[in-house]
Amino acid sequence: MVHPRILQTAPNVAVKVWSVQDRRGKRGYLTRPWVVRWKLDRKLFQRNFTTRAEADRFRSSLLVAQSNREPFDLESGQPISWLEVSSDIATHVWVRRWLVEEWDGWGPRTRDSNVEAVSRFVPLMVRSGARQKAGLRQYLKAALRPDVDEEFLEPEWESWLDRWCLSLSELNKSQMADVELRLCQKLDGSPLAASTASRYVTVSKACLVRAVDLELLESDPWPKTSRGKRRRKTRRKKKVDIRILLGPARMREALAAIETSQPASKRYRVMTSIMYYGGLRPSEVVMLRPQALKLPKAGWGEIDVCEADVSFDESGDPKTGQRFVPIPPVLVKILTDWVDEGGYQPGELIFRTRNGNRPTPSNWLRAWHRALRAIGEETQSLYHCRHAAATTWLGAGVPLGETARRLGHSVETLVSTYVGALTGDEAAANAMIDRALEEALEESTAG
Repeated sequence: MVHPRILQTAPNVAVKVWSVQDRRGKRGYLTRPWVVRWKLDRKLFQRNFTTRAEADRFRSSLLVAQSNREPFDLESGQPISWLEVSSDIATHVWVRRWLVEEWDGWGPRTRDSNVEAVSRFVPLMVRSGARQKAGLRQYLKAALRPDVDEEFLEPEWESWLDRWCLSLSELNKSQMADVELRLCQKLDGSPLAASTASRYVTVSKACLVRAVDLELLESDPWPKTSRGKRRRKTRRKKKVDIRILLGPARMREALAAIETSQPASKRYRVMTSIMYYGGLRPSEVVMLRPQALKLPKAGWGEIDVCEADVSFDESGDPKTGQRFVPIPPVLVKILTDWVDEGGYQPGELIFRTRNGNRPTPSNWLRAWHRALRAIGEETQSLYHCRHAAATTWLGAGVPLGETARRLGHSVETLVSTYVGALTGDEAAANAMIDRALEEALEESTAG
């Protein structure tokens, strides 16, 4: 069984593999003279082989694992996927191994989200009679991460997990049905938000499905969700109420009203303008740099949305990947004036406070609410500026695919979210169908 404290993740461990060494004729007769040597970080490993072919095959396998950025075990020096694990592996140990295997493929935001999910899952996977320890979830949120410093792991917590955690072979459907129910509840028994509960369950299920794939479990112990529950979840899916969104004329008034005598108000006006005219998310706006902006002297410009704030001013990939967003001349002028006035250099973030910090979200929201009240509108979230952008584009006749691309959505998400903005297409669609039917009738009559 692989112990959790020896699991490390490949990105933080330098792997170096040397050429096969021939030690025939040295130190007398050697039964295994062919040597493969490799290093993980600062730790050296070697394995001896009887023939050159065996050594070459082993070395090639190491190079393939290194090329695929597989996580390596610092104790044995082998890729984690090579290690044999029995079905008696404790749940918390398996969760750690699964996180190591998946870690490289996740962005920073996904890593934090998934670790939070399994830190809720592991405390539920304990034997009856185990007394839950206060603070266990908070400890697991840090201790389960593959990139955690080994010194952070506390023997008392690890011993408790080793003693009380169920093994994979002990899991059954009845037990997992209870776990799913508790995953969807807060500590006081009240229900979690539907989206949060769904995320916890989805991540936990994926962890066990991987164990099934590796034949550590004969079958998936998690019972299937009933059709009725799936339908209820579908009905709860939120759609944007387009009736409360501001039109282009009112948005211009609201954006102008943001700027006051307060020094930071102009910054908030520019940031909010980007959300409306460019459809960017707040996390994407705060991480813009001069090199991401294409600002011609006339006509439309472009924003390269390649960076987002993923966690407490930590830079990462945008939620749905990089995209290029065309921006209208009105926003080109706003951004040109802002960049010229600030004298920003390439690589420098263009939206920082005088102390060099990220603008406070609460201050940004207050400036937006103050502007809405000034023009006699009800307050709404900053994200409604992005919604207003989407409905403006759809109302102008921009195709669904292009609107979705600019927003960083799939077409399915766009349609389900902004279905209310598409009702005006019915008359146009009917007219097109009428024309097609009339043309077909004329052709058949002429024939």
